[in-house]
Amino acid sequence: MRVYLPATTTVLRTLVDEGRLPGPRTAFAVTPALREFYAVSDAEADTEELEYAALLTAARASLRLLDIDPLAARRRVVLAADVADDAVEIKDDPAQDPDNDRGTVRVTTDIGLREIASAHIDGSDAEDDVSAAVNVVLEADLGSDDAQFVVDQAEGHELAWYATQEIGPALDLL
Repeated sequence: MRVYLPATTTVLRTLVDEGRLPGPRTAFAVTPALREFYAVSDAEADTEELEYAALLTAARASLRLLDIDPLAARRRVVLAADVADDAVEIKDDPAQDPDNDRGTVRVTTDIGLREIASAHIDGSDAEDDVSAAVNVVLEADLGSDDAQFVVDQAEGHELAWYATQEIGPALDLL
């Protein structure tokens, strides 16, 4: 199953240095609830669009991780990984936890570098907007329109795509 892991540059450094990320980890994927939501609002949503929606949800979660990781560069990071289906627990069932975002899953095992398909990282032009968003993302989650405007500014930046072998060199440039 393809999952999208919210991360920070600190998490990337761990991945490069240790060759794996310890599990369990919260991630995002195309779940039945995500598919159902987009089927209602957009009958034409295909798998690629649904995966992009999961990636964007992971990018929002990356802002929350940056809030608790003051040493990380102020850039959103998302890792796309292919993990075994039996290592993924779907967590976006409203009956289980109504507070989880659509597409929320839990990867129960470690995630090795070989399972990473790509990294998605903000460019330097996003740093000011991401820094501002990190400061208010929890307020946005609680419904503040002003905070949501600031978060929207950060989310307006496209994440750059990096192949697995480019992750180390990309980190060295930060």
